Amino acid sequence: MFSYTANPARVVFGSGALATLPDEVRRLGVSRVLLVASPSRAKPVAAALGSLLAAEFHDAAMHTPVDVTERALKVVADHDADAVVALGGGSATGLAKAIALRTDLPQIIVATTYSGSEMTPVLGETAGGRKTTQSSPKVLPEVVLYDVDLTLGLPVGLSMTSGVNAIAHAVEALYSAQANPIVDQFALEAIRLLAGALPRIAADPSDVDARTDALRAAWLAGSCLGSVGMSLHHKLCHTLGGSFGLPHAETHTVVLPYAMAYNTSGAPQAMRRIAEALGAPDAATGMHDLIAGLPAPRSLAELGFAEADLAMAAELATSAPYPNPREVTREGIEDLLRQAWTGERPAAAAGSLPDVRALTGQVVDSFAATPDPRLRGLLSDLVRTLHSYVLRNDLTQEEWEYAIGFLTRTGQISSDTRQEFILLSDTLGVSSVVDVLTNSRTPDTTPSAVLGPFYVQGPPETEQGADLAEGLPGTPLWTDVRIVDLNDAPVAGAVVDVWQSNEDGFYDVQLPDLDGPVLRARFRTDSGGRLRFWTIVPSAYPIPADGPVGQLLDAVGRHPYRAPHVHFMIAHPGFRTLVTQVFVQGGDYLDSDTVFGVKDGLIVDFAEQSGPAPDGREPAEGWRRLDFTFRISPAE
Repeated sequence: MFSYTANPARVVFGSGALATLPDEVRRLGVSRVLLVASPSRAKPVAAALGSLLAAEFHDAAMHTPVDVTERALKVVADHDADAVVALGGGSATGLAKAIALRTDLPQIIVATTYSGSEMTPVLGETAGGRKTTQSSPKVLPEVVLYDVDLTLGLPVGLSMTSGVNAIAHAVEALYSAQANPIVDQFALEAIRLLAGALPRIAADPSDVDARTDALRAAWLAGSCLGSVGMSLHHKLCHTLGGSFGLPHAETHTVVLPYAMAYNTSGAPQAMRRIAEALGAPDAATGMHDLIAGLPAPRSLAELGFAEADLAMAAELATSAPYPNPREVTREGIEDLLRQAWTGERPAAAAGSLPDVRALTGQVVDSFAATPDPRLRGLLSDLVRTLHSYVLRNDLTQEEWEYAIGFLTRTGQISSDTRQEFILLSDTLGVSSVVDVLTNSRTPDTTPSAVLGPFYVQGPPETEQGADLAEGLPGTPLWTDVRIVDLNDAPVAGAVVDVWQSNEDGFYDVQLPDLDGPVLRARFRTDSGGRLRFWTIVPSAYPIPADGPVGQLLDAVGRHPYRAPHVHFMIAHPGFRTLVTQVFVQGGDYLDSDTVFGVKDGLIVDFAEQSGPAPDGREPAEGWRRLDFTFRISPAE
């Protein structure tokens, strides 16, 4: 059981969102706005507000000093302001919240950094050298505007530190005492997006896609901060900022890897998920390495923190209890802060996997000269995926050797009449995924299905009305199908390959004693797009289970059976070739087909019949009839 509270702020996100500001002000029913913004950035917002602007305040400060708030409140009173619009990061947002706490004025925050405070009902204020925080619905902004264009001018250094500040919100949400599955997803996506976006912004600050990813992640991370309680990392940063005057975002950037290392033993599952989101084998060292690759501070010494103050900071940070996944001790926190003061790389968690990112990078880089960009991309992603799989599963040498042997045996048993690799792809569902990607993007067409391992190129051309069974045992099946286009117009002259197994579940290529193709033919539709022939009702059958694929199914307790079906391949110039299968309604294994090939739109009633068939034939023991219309789409 868990609880989740969605904070009620209205969000407007996207390029040009600032233009909606006047409408958002009017929507709140107010008309006299106090604008909180730095002098260098206030002008375009003031212009957008026009006659709605009552006054401006330019002196917001880090950690929201109470004396600054008092000066801003005087401006509110002097100009009879009835709303606050804040443009900027944590400082401007914090001042707007402090004003709202005391006046209950509605707020609109135009966020230009990645700090995330705009999504929280939390306010931190500084007075007398100490920073305290409180939570109140009164300080939650009514509206938040995220305009990606406003972040393009954000200095690279501030982009990096406010971005890591946002990551810190997400990290601590994952091991918060109030953690829940909804916030977890916000947090992991925020970490993933920012870990990818920050290096791109450092390389090109005008990268709009990277800026969009970062701003979206800031929104998610801020929602985490506003939904669940924070722990050690935030307590340390508040102590260092409020009591020692260190800059807010920069302090978060420096402290985060060391707070994570401290908490790893108390939150191993959360740290594993964070490591995956970072694409690193260990969460704390992965975070350190991410920051080390950015133009950002890496030590408290760089921020001007005195080594002599480490003990005092540890004492202040442990003076009152607060939730944390690992017990907080003064000695442990002082050691944490000392590591942060030097900026040394934290130790990886005991038992963490080796870091092979450099090796993976070398392999990917070896494809850099590949002339075909598609091939280069496929190989690069394959290597990353394979290396990640090996790491995630801590693959042993013995397991790797078995896998190589399995693939070797799969190749050795394959032949012109038995394609074990296709069978492997089928039973793992890969064939069906490729089929869906390739053939299921036109929803008005007949669903496709996997080709299967028993198709043979160039089946014999056969006249309509022929009997594919040629006397084989089985219930006779009269097949009458139409091929039409998306407008239901008949497609004449379509080439239709048909193949199926016999009553015992074998295809002709599996029976070397047969003389020539059986239950396999190629037809052409007539002028009305129709095709008629005799065959037998297909039965469920096992895929070949005497090879590596059969051994795999045995090992995992899966049956080898396919639901009963007839294969069709339909081709015509100007149309996409349709490869599909028609399944017998009520047949066995429809819900557990071993190659995952069954689709609802392909399950058809093979209706029982008696008396003469349309061609005059009258099977003595009855027969069945298949009527179906295949709809094919134009070629791209």
